[in-house]
Amino acid sequence: MNRELYDETHEDFRASFRSFVAAEILPHNDKWEEAGRVDRGMFRRAGELGFLAMAVPEEYGGLDQADFRFNAIIGEELQRAGVIGSGMCITLHNDVALPYLMEETNDEQRKRWLPGMVTGELMAAIAMTEPGAGSDLAAIRTTARREGDEWVINGAKTFVTNGLNADLYIVVAKTDPTQKHKGISLIVVESGTPGFTHGRHLDKIGLRSQDTAELFFDEVRVPAANLIGGEGEGFKILMRNLAQERLGLSVSAISACRTALAWTVDYCAERSAFGQRVLDMQNTRFKLAELAARFDAVEMFLDQLIVNHNRGEVSGDQAARAKLLTTELQRDIVAQGLQFHGGYGFMREYPIARAYLDVPIQSIFGGTNEIMREIIGRTLESEYGWAARGGKP
Repeated sequence: MNRELYDETHEDFRASFRSFVAAEILPHNDKWEEAGRVDRGMFRRAGELGFLAMAVPEEYGGLDQADFRFNAIIGEELQRAGVIGSGMCITLHNDVALPYLMEETNDEQRKRWLPGMVTGELMAAIAMTEPGAGSDLAAIRTTARREGDEWVINGAKTFVTNGLNADLYIVVAKTDPTQKHKGISLIVVESGTPGFTHGRHLDKIGLRSQDTAELFFDEVRVPAANLIGGEGEGFKILMRNLAQERLGLSVSAISACRTALAWTVDYCAERSAFGQRVLDMQNTRFKLAELAARFDAVEMFLDQLIVNHNRGEVSGDQAARAKLLTTELQRDIVAQGLQFHGGYGFMREYPIARAYLDVPIQSIFGGTNEIMREIIGRTLESEYGWAARGGKP
């Protein structure tokens, strides 16, 4: 279907980023998959070409381009090339970490951090999940106590994207352990700070080239000026920024759907069985037709949410709907695509096999899909109930 989401400026940006992927990521992707992390030189090159922190104002070295559609193009092109693992350092940096360092910081903090975020000299990560606390943020046990002009941090984090390569870590910590959500704050810890160490380089089944690690904090002292957003404000800030994170994950998921459909249709058109193309078999056509129809509907919904997000009009439950729909559709399309590839679908030399390994995490990170259902479920009575609409029709 024709999409009206992008204009000529966006498509020029797409062409430039597609060239970057072809030159700087694709030739090295297999090597990075084996190593479990990308070369930081690629990230710095992305900064040189203007693909990092595009929303940063010009006074801090950025493009002052807060249009989320540019972020979406990056996610689409990484999935199109089948290199989302290698490119996730860029999407995490732009979609997830940057809003905290732009919107919740003072001018002094922006001067310290934003120029490096634009050039690629600084890669950012957010340290939220713990061994005993995932979606339930109130259960985190990492603490930060105030001592004079410093915060002293103790605790552990796990499943941290950009965990090995990052320079700045936005650490979610309890500054008041007697409180639940109201005791959470956000503090930036810089790589190399005494007492801050990396744990295991985690061995994942998918997204192999994206570095994921454990982090440990043992009496880590950072300046009081590294607190962002205000003491005790962390939970509200996290909830506010999760909408964009989930939109970014939805873009990645729907783009993976488009790519997997293309791989599968092309393969079925070339493959013959029982004297005819696999694509000409009714079962194949019917199953792919249903998936294609679902794809069109979900893509149109997501495109509208991106437009709304640019106007600041996307709510948390709308982003939850997008993540739920796109990631579950990704699961169905990739699984069916692998099935139609037959035995070749089980071979890692075929991109559909690698895509299959990347699918499970999509319904887990950014909040599990069970949590997405809970968020959506809380809106049902107010949105659809008779009483909320002034009585029965």
